[in-house]
Amino acid sequence: MGAGRSIKKVLGLRSEMSMGFYLTDFVFRRILRQNADVTWAIHHTSTIHCPQNITRGKEVYPGDSPGVYIDANNGVVIGDYTNLGPNVGLISSNHDFVNNDVYSKHPPIEVGRFCWFGKGATVLPGVKLGDFTIVGAGAVVTKSFEEGYCVIAGNPARIIRTLNKTECDAFAKSKS
Repeated sequence: MGAGRSIKKVLGLRSEMSMGFYLTDFVFRRILRQNADVTWAIHHTSTIHCPQNITRGKEVYPGDSPGVYIDANNGVVIGDYTNLGPNVGLISSNHDFVNNDVYSKHPPIEVGRFCWFGKGATVLPGVKLGDFTIVGAGAVVTKSFEEGYCVIAGNPARIIRTLNKTECDAFAKSKS
């Protein structure tokens, strides 16, 4: 085991991320105070508002990809083993149509287990995505897909493929 891996293990850092990632995270979050309230390492180009309103599952690190934007004003719940690609946006609130200083109230965004989001996907307030929902690059998700086990894409997002539930569930079982 190399020195870098030993240090990561002792510090509880993820093996797949470089030490440079963690050094940069330290400089931006701890010294420059960018995203200072976030309690996990994120990419220095990501922005997370209200991280205290985010509930993360196992092996979930929202913002570790570049350019991720999360507005968790109304809450965001992200299930186990879900991954957000670069430039993904999770927008849990909107501005009042009359008074731009006021945020509207919406249910939280809820994302199931084993989901992943392609580059530039955007999820809007109140959306619920079931387990094994894959969101294609550039998709704009304006409504819920609670049943999951699907690939969604487009603007507005729609189902373009269904996944084999038996295969997905067998994979999920192998992770537990």
